[in-house]
Amino acid sequence: MNRSFRPGSVKRCYHAPMHRLLSVPLAVATLCATAAMAAPEAYRWEIGPIIRGKNYSQGMPLHPRPARGGWQFDFPAGSAVAGHVHYVTFRSGPIAPDARISVRYRIDAPPGTRFVPQESPGRPATVSLYFQRRGDNWSAKGRFEHYRWYAPAATVRPLATGEQEISVRLDDPSWISVLGKTSGATPEAIAAALADVDRIGLVFGSAAARGHGVYATAPARFTLLGFDIR
Repeated sequence: MNRSFRPGSVKRCYHAPMHRLLSVPLAVATLCATAAMAAPEAYRWEIGPIIRGKNYSQGMPLHPRPARGGWQFDFPAGSAVAGHVHYVTFRSGPIAPDARISVRYRIDAPPGTRFVPQESPGRPATVSLYFQRRGDNWSAKGRFEHYRWYAPAATVRPLATGEQEISVRLDDPSWISVLGKTSGATPEAIAAALADVDRIGLVFGSAAARGHGVYATAPARFTLLGFDIR
């Protein structure tokens, strides 16, 4: 399946072999997704997460600003009191289990600017990819332990000025769920999540707490240059 996002939309379906979906119900054996925008427009991305009415990205707008070829936002600057950015996501729908996600971005900041995980200020700040199954209650208890999936540790990037790219396959066995279990150890769980994806995007935090929020010590800007699922 090619989900290179460009204006206009064409319905495409991925017919997943049952041995790949394992115990996933037959109703989701055919994964249909819309090939639309290769980075959806800025207003389709949400800066959050919003859980029970509370937005955890304090001091941030609800959506990034449009920018040439993508979008951008400014990190809260100075201290955690100014705010912190956690998740920047969009609604994607189901994704083929053998797809690759690639993202390019640039960070601009004055020399000497540090990026700080607001819960773990002694650790390096990071950005990584993630996706989330529809219906998550954010408890990480019971079946909800496998509703959020974070990209393999090798693809996590420290926040630093300059342009970078992250690329990862969804069939990499090193994706981890909320409590650290790998997709290779729980193939049924990640197959079910991929068949019922709600959101996908970027999370900001640290290697130990991927989406727990980051701020900058000086004015700094994150610009998305490209986002592709194919």
